Amino acid sequence: MAKPSTFNRTTAELLHDKLNSDERPVLINALAKEAYMAKRIPGSINVPAEHPEWIDDIVPDKDEDIVVYCANTDCPASPNLAESLIDRGYTRVWDYEEGLAGWENTGHKLVGNDVNS
Repeated sequence: MAKPSTFNRTTAELLHDKLNSDERPVLINALAKEAYMAKRIPGSINVPAEHPEWIDDIVPDKDEDIVVYCANTDCPASPNLAESLIDRGYTRVWDYEEGLAGWENTGHKLVGNDVNS
């Protein structure tokens, strides 16, 4: 039996509002470095799902707001990373499950090597 999720989920609208507020979360792309370089939400950093330990030096405050995302709703990287961060003691972890596809579909800008300007 799978354990229940212990992280929250967010939407493109809520994430966009948070990213443009004084309470900006740490935004993490959970994909491999190559995918991150190709396409990402502006202002995000890369912590691949298979390397959750990287977050310890990047975000030492375990109560910091963290939003993770990956490619789309079928991508397991961001929920896997979110669970790993919770297991590492982070208390305010959100998953933007629509990921890059949802961000782009709602009209928000992406950046990266494979993004047409």
